[in-house]
Amino acid sequence: MPGLPVLVLNSGSSSIKFSMYESGESARRKLMEGAVDGIGSGEKEGKFWIKDPNDRKIVDQSSHVPDLASAFKLVEDALLSAEKHSGGEQTWPHPAAIGHRVVCGGPTITENQRVSPELIEELERYVHFAPLHNPVALFIIRETLKLFPEVPNFICLDSYFHRNLPEVTRRLPVPAKYTEMGVQRFGAHGISYESIIEQLKPSVPSRLIVAHLGNGASIAAIRDGQSIDTSMGLTPTGGIISGTRTGDIDPGVLLFILRELLKASDDGKHAADELEDAVSKQAGLLGVSKTTNDMRDLRKAIVAGNADARLAVDQFTYTIRKFIGAYIAVLGGLDMLVFTGGIGVNDSDSRAEICSGLECFGIVLDAQRNSARGDVTISPDDSSVTVRVIPPEEDLIMVNHVYRLMAESSH
Repeated sequence: MPGLPVLVLNSGSSSIKFSMYESGESARRKLMEGAVDGIGSGEKEGKFWIKDPNDRKIVDQSSHVPDLASAFKLVEDALLSAEKHSGGEQTWPHPAAIGHRVVCGGPTITENQRVSPELIEELERYVHFAPLHNPVALFIIRETLKLFPEVPNFICLDSYFHRNLPEVTRRLPVPAKYTEMGVQRFGAHGISYESIIEQLKPSVPSRLIVAHLGNGASIAAIRDGQSIDTSMGLTPTGGIISGTRTGDIDPGVLLFILRELLKASDDGKHAADELEDAVSKQAGLLGVSKTTNDMRDLRKAIVAGNADARLAVDQFTYTIRKFIGAYIAVLGGLDMLVFTGGIGVNDSDSRAEICSGLECFGIVLDAQRNSARGDVTISPDDSSVTVRVIPPEEDLIMVNHVYRLMAESSH
């Protein structure tokens, strides 16, 4: 399948990222990438941009995107009208295959695969296993099928990387009847973790910890390239404190909040929805700081003396440091620690604060190296544990999966 144009769509709770690659047996060439950010941000305008293969912005505009439909309309127009963004020259072709990031497929969908009506129906059953992301992904899948009805669509699961977790970490300590309903640890950010493994090849460390830190944050213990434990559980709400999510929390807190909600309303479904909103959209960095879930804004607030912002960031870095220590115990030592994701790659202060106190495990940072940008080693040359910053390449991993699935279906 030489020169197969593959479109990938990676949706978040407030963004749609998209890119197209020309894919061959051994080569991948980026044709374009773009994003709509700030979806549903009220009066604030969102951003819509597209870059050409040389990283030059050919579209860069502020747009009011009050909802997902208006955001996807921008993407749709761009995909159907490539020539208007390049002075009349077509810069990317009609896609021959399309890949969609889906955070979790539930207990019955564990493999990346082609989209079908039956698959969509099954994904709907477990939509609350990724409440911020899966409804968005399903909307985009449906819209893309309308846009390109003859083009095969595929799902690429974040949970795929964690599908073979050992039972001791996969099984959650709940009554068996809930386990039989599909309650288990699925994990997330698996496409990001896959991209780190791919970039480390052929020298993947035997004992590896990867911290994907962004508005959503998680960490994984990886032995010989395989996930053996990860911080997120049934849903992405668990584990590390994230931008708007609680992370791990005493279940008694949830029961207390639920009872308080039920005092105001005896509608159980409404109370459950409010609780989900509280732990997924109002908590984490936003909940503690009372102002924002954006690390850049929190850092500015700290400089200005905001104590709540300082506490929010301290809880974030403390929780990650705690997980790193636990996963070193799980792995029986550590060869490499990798930071990735938006915060992991761009916020040197967070990296320094996380690693402070981990010197007893051989984790030491070089301050000058830590201030560098991009793919860089930030530990001293003589450090017993290598600490690296590696930007994720999720789109490439999705393209690889789509290309493989297309090749398998043609045989």
